Amino acid sequence: MQSIKHTLLLCLLFIGISNAAWAQFGFSHEVGAIVGPVSFRSDYGQRNDFSTNMGNTGYGIGIVHYLNFSYKADCNCYTPETYFNDHFKLRSELSFNKTSLKHYGEWVDPSRTSLFNDQLRAMRGSTQVTNLGMQLEYFPFSIRDFTNTIGGLAPFVSLGGQFSFYDPAAWSTIGDGEMNTPATTPIKYFNATQNESGSVWSIVSSIGTRYKLAPLSDLMIDLRAQYYFSNWVDGLSPNPTLYPENKSNDWLVWLNVGYIYYIE
Repeated sequence: MQSIKHTLLLCLLFIGISNAAWAQFGFSHEVGAIVGPVSFRSDYGQRNDFSTNMGNTGYGIGIVHYLNFSYKADCNCYTPETYFNDHFKLRSELSFNKTSLKHYGEWVDPSRTSLFNDQLRAMRGSTQVTNLGMQLEYFPFSIRDFTNTIGGLAPFVSLGGQFSFYDPAAWSTIGDGEMNTPATTPIKYFNATQNESGSVWSIVSSIGTRYKLAPLSDLMIDLRAQYYFSNWVDGLSPNPTLYPENKSNDWLVWLNVGYIYYIE
């Protein structure tokens, strides 16, 4: 845990130094906060099942920082008019999400009464993930025009990468709650669970829009997909050769709303 804290501090320091360096070029800054529900897609539940997608839902919160290339805060003036300056922003983010997990779908239906089904129904899990990274946002319409239009909309798409720290937990409501015992663990998950934290890279893509609330503030809504390059983020990883239905890495969908403030 101490190493994670130290890494986070170093990353935050790096972002601060980077932003200070970018500021020397005269770009302006925006800061904000985001929050919303997270649907975590993992080895819990049944793939493409509505009850799974809705049941394994948690929350996410975050703070964001933008480099605005179209405006120079040091002189209160616009930058040279180029396509990049008027259509792109660079977003830095520190976010956290947490989700409680269990099995849903036909295999835990009360009509199924085998030991395997009972063990599935008794399985519980959770994961909490801290993400740190950047995305490049593309606005198809002019950022300058949006800045000057109270009540205007500015749709965008983004793509980026994040470094993530995850902390999963898996247990059972049967017996003493310990996993990896014949009494509590379905055969496909035997020796395929862990309660150990780790780190992983992830790729992030989103689509959303801003609403110009006031000259120096926006509201934002953003639908994100985040794919982790690991199958252990949820604490489960069944053998993908024997159980191909669990071969995919963990990922999530996050619908967030945010408030963005422009720093003059």
